[in-house]
Amino acid sequence: MELASARLLRGQIPWRGLLLTASLLTYWSPLTTAQLTVDAVPPNVVEEKSVLLLVHNLPQEFRVFYWYKGTTTDLKSEIARYVRSDNMSQEGFAHSGRETIYSNGSLFFQNVTKKDEGTYTLSVIDRDYNALQMPVQFRVYP
Repeated sequence: MELASARLLRGQIPWRGLLLTASLLTYWSPLTTAQLTVDAVPPNVVEEKSVLLLVHNLPQEFRVFYWYKGTTTDLKSEIARYVRSDNMSQEGFAHSGRETIYSNGSLFFQNVTKKDEGTYTLSVIDRDYNALQMPVQFRVYP
């Protein structure tokens, strides 16, 4: 049996020191930031009712975010955008007049129809101009 204070031979690993270092790095490392997520509330909605696309963990330092109908992020499918520096929202080509965009990233639909059913994409541009995209979908029933 080897004593803890015994001299290490060449090629041996000082496990206690390695474990201590790993635990200290784990303790001192910054917490990971929460992931951006979006939920449809409710995920199944009756026609002529409302649905909220609720955003969780929107980056605090975002520049702008966009909502799109579908999974493509082109001008024709843009519903609305919110520009943080101006504290202002703008309607896009796909805006029907029944959507409301909020500064917390969420999108509210009033009087949904069967045509509203499907996938929507939130695109967030952070302070470093990186784009984060998050799809969400909901179903509409008669």
